[in-house]
Amino acid sequence: MKRRSLILGAASGAAAPVIASGATPAAASTPDATIDRPRPRRSSRNNKAHNLTTLPATTRQVVIVTAASYRTSYATLETFAKVDGSWTPISAALPARIGSQFFSDHHVEGVPTTPTGVYSIGPTMYGIAANPGVRYPYHRLVVNDWWNENPNSPAYNTFQHTTTSPGGLSEALWQEKPAYTHFAVITYNMPPNVAKPVPNAGSGIFLHEFSKTPSGPTAGCVSLSHTDLVSVLRWLDPAAQPRIVMCPLESLGRY
Repeated sequence: MKRRSLILGAASGAAAPVIASGATPAAASTPDATIDRPRPRRSSRNNKAHNLTTLPATTRQVVIVTAASYRTSYATLETFAKVDGSWTPISAALPARIGSQFFSDHHVEGVPTTPTGVYSIGPTMYGIAANPGVRYPYHRLVVNDWWNENPNSPAYNTFQHTTTSPGGLSEALWQEKPAYTHFAVITYNMPPNVAKPVPNAGSGIFLHEFSKTPSGPTAGCVSLSHTDLVSVLRWLDPAAQPRIVMCPLESLGRY
C-alpha cells in the first residue's frame, strides 16, 4: 500500500532545543545539519505518558500519536523520556497526519487506516537522503530497494533489495519523494510485535515526512514535517528501547 500522502478530491538526546511545531514550507527545506534534537520540558504527572501501563520496564523513550477521535486523519505526535523514574515531556505537540480512513483497531492490507497499538521502532532507519545524524543504523536507499507488501510472499512486510518488484502493492522506496527522504519503521505486523508477519494484516507502516504542502492524510503511516521528523529521528535512541503508542485519545487508557 502506497505510503505517500493521499490527495483527496483533486533523558536521551537532552542537550538540544525543543522541537518546533507546525513547520512552514521554508522550515521544511532547512538542511538536516541545522535541525537539533529536542530537550526535556517541564515534567508533569498529568502528561499522556504518565498513566501508560503496558510499556516494557526497560523503555526510556516513548512517542505518543493521538487523534481527537476515530473519525479524523489529523493527529499530534508527542515525545517523552523517563527521567529519574518519571515521564518527562520532550517535544511540544507536533502536527501529524495519519491514514485517510483514520485510526483502526483492525487494520488490513490495502485499506488506508493507521493501526492502533504499541510498537517498537525498527532496527534500521532508511532514507533517500544521506543520514541526518540518527543513532540507529541507517540505510540510504538506492534503486531496487523495495518494501515487500505482497501477502503471498514469504518475505511479506520486510525490506528487500531486488531487481524486480516483490509483487502486490510493494513500494519502490527510492521513488517516494519527499515522503521517504528519511523514515523509521513502526513494527506493526512484524517482530517483535508478532513472531512472523500475518498475511493480509497490513504492511509498511512508517514514520515519515509529509508528502506535500499543505500536508495530507497518509495511506496508513504517520507523517510529520521534515523539520519535526528529523528532530524526532535524531532523538530516538535504540539503547532507550523506545516505543510508539498510536490511538485516538479515547483509547489511550488501554495502553
